[in-house]
Amino acid sequence: MDKQRRNFLKVAGATALAGITAPAVVKLTASEAMASSEHAAPAAGGHGEVEAPTGVRLGLVIDMRKLYGKPELMDKIIASCNKVHNIPHFENKKDEVKWIWKMPFENVFPEHSSYHESDLSKENEYFALCNHCDEPPCVRVCPTKATFKVEETGIIAMDYHRCIGCRFCMMGCPYGARSFNWFDPRPHIKEYNAEFPTRMRGVVEKCNFCGERLAKGLEPACVEAAKEVGALIFGDLNDPESEIRKVLAENHTIQRKPSLGTKPSVFYIV
Repeated sequence: MDKQRRNFLKVAGATALAGITAPAVVKLTASEAMASSEHAAPAAGGHGEVEAPTGVRLGLVIDMRKLYGKPELMDKIIASCNKVHNIPHFENKKDEVKWIWKMPFENVFPEHSSYHESDLSKENEYFALCNHCDEPPCVRVCPTKATFKVEETGIIAMDYHRCIGCRFCMMGCPYGARSFNWFDPRPHIKEYNAEFPTRMRGVVEKCNFCGERLAKGLEPACVEAAKEVGALIFGDLNDPESEIRKVLAENHTIQRKPSLGTKPSVFYIV
């Protein structure tokens, strides 16, 4: 069992089905503290903390250095997420449902200058997904609480049965990380996974950090698919001994639209 897998299993423990119908409960091996706490926002140009957070705060680091020049691996990662979560495939681009996808640098990071952009960033695409923000505007604007923050883990989850299709959360999300089902998605699923619920026409959906897999002690599908190069690191941002915190301490990272104050839990090494 590799080191990253052991560290992940420490965090995952026994979780409830986050992102489907109920909040998740993460059991720590050395602590009974379950209260959620915002992880400290990185200081400009670094990872300086302003407070010592407690509880569990799940996050993801995407090491793009290990994905440059590997579009087929990025497609594999996307396909893995799509398969696990019964994400439909629509030929028409405007109808597509996306949980994790890729775009050019200037689209993923509009706040970062693309003036005299490097050949590396021109020739590669970058992953985008829900940022599972500490201060999620999507949660604030949802009138039915169909989207909510799982306080025990920080995951921004969805209750599809509560969703009324108003799309306020889509307007509230500054990252374009939510998709609306304009049509019944079921006929457009390539390979059905009986372990994850299909959605219905008229509801919004997005990445849930694989809460249903965490409940079984498994890693998120994208992390597992990227295992061959270790490009995605997932874990507890509040645990200074976790693999993700060590990666953050040793590498300069950037986030999407940090000036908005949403405090994203997805970091990029570029």
